Amino acid sequence: MASLIGAVTYLGTMMLLWKQPHFVRADEVAAPEAAEDSRGTPKASWNFRSGEADQLIIELRKERESQTLREKELNELAQRLEAERQEFSGVTQRMHRLQVEFDKNFIFVKTNEISNLKKLAKTYAVMSPDGINAIFKNLGDEQVVKVLMFLNDGERAAILDALAKLGEDDARRAARLVERFRLAAIDPREGTPAKP
Repeated sequence: MASLIGAVTYLGTMMLLWKQPHFVRADEVAAPEAAEDSRGTPKASWNFRSGEADQLIIELRKERESQTLREKELNELAQRLEAERQEFSGVTQRMHRLQVEFDKNFIFVKTNEISNLKKLAKTYAVMSPDGINAIFKNLGDEQVVKVLMFLNDGERAAILDALAKLGEDDARRAARLVERFRLAAIDPREGTPAKP
């Protein structure tokens, strides 16, 4: 019985409270700020504007402009870097060609220097020590040492002896030449005097 009374009470309450659903059309929905524009036509819900949304849109536009500007700067930088890379590559290639040419010329001069020094040594070997010393006075120490390297010990000794007997300054020069000759060495790969 109690369950029957409960069921009847429940059904009665539901009938009283039950209403027909009322569907609202989209044009009846009012925007929070205003439901109609200045002409009196209702506003659509998607035309709703808020300060936060406007601020967000402004920030997004600024960010997009900033990104566009940054992209443009990066493109310009990439173009400059590519131009500089090509210029550097061209300079490197020119330097390589110059180095190869220099090496060829250096080898040519070095080869000719050796043969010229050997010829000079033969020429000096038949000259008198006094005549050689007269010539050596006009040459630098490095050139004299190079020639002395290609003379035999007896010829070298006679020239230095004659140079030492000419005077105190010439004796000092002979001592310098002997010291430089002592420090000089023949490059075994090339057969030339190394720099003293």
